[in-house]
Amino acid sequence: MNRIENYAELETSIVTWIQNYVNENKLKSLVVGVSGGIDSAVVATLCAETGIPTYVLSMPLHSKVDSDRLSNDYCKALEEKYDNVTRVRVELSGVYEKFHHSLNWWTESKTYTTNELANANTKSRLRMVTLYQIAGTVDGIVVGTGNKVEDYGIGFYTKYGDGGVDIAPIADLYKTEVWELGKHLGVDQRIIDAPPTDGLWEDSRTDEEQVGASYEDLEWVMDSEITEHAKVPEECTQWIGKPLTEQQKSAVKQYMKFNRQNKHKMISIPTFKL
Repeated sequence: MNRIENYAELETSIVTWIQNYVNENKLKSLVVGVSGGIDSAVVATLCAETGIPTYVLSMPLHSKVDSDRLSNDYCKALEEKYDNVTRVRVELSGVYEKFHHSLNWWTESKTYTTNELANANTKSRLRMVTLYQIAGTVDGIVVGTGNKVEDYGIGFYTKYGDGGVDIAPIADLYKTEVWELGKHLGVDQRIIDAPPTDGLWEDSRTDEEQVGASYEDLEWVMDSEITEHAKVPEECTQWIGKPLTEQQKSAVKQYMKFNRQNKHKMISIPTFKL
């Protein structure tokens, strides 16, 4: 799979696309949450390249030291390099703890128990609220950082959390393409080398550990279109005349599992029609 031949041209195309959207809608600024991962680092850099006032946010929330340092360092580096970039740091751990404490009566009841996934999603939503609060004060928009597999393949994001954005400049790029674009843009090598993680879990589990497949394998599943054309994708032993490896079979199963359970995120909200 080699969809992109020239990353310099891709950079120019995305930067121009963002500029056109902002100008056409008479907006004044861009707001990006920077997690310390490759996706947000690439998006923040592309926004900086537009020349439009850009606010890059690091939002530690029970974050591990390494990811917090990467986020903070990269925001600082962008602010030093680009005159249009402003670094903003918002500590959300205390906010999360107060919110969590206010619901103790519910989670400590005999009927309901603490749900780790709900807690992780709440962290993502607190960050979304923070981004929109900042955007509202600077007449800006929140710029999304999701890639193609996450946004349109397996729905690996929080609904109304990191999925709550105004534009999505890299949502048609595979993760491997985002990595290559990051190298072209000169993203900090530590970020490029860091294992992808959403940073929402206390045990620092990686994306691959959560999904059960690598981004490269999930991209193969998406690009092969096996899930669209095979009658029962999970039962396929070969595709287009070639036998599937055990790794490919496993990737198809994991892709279908997440695609089905997260389908509600990737389609329009069901609406009752008169």
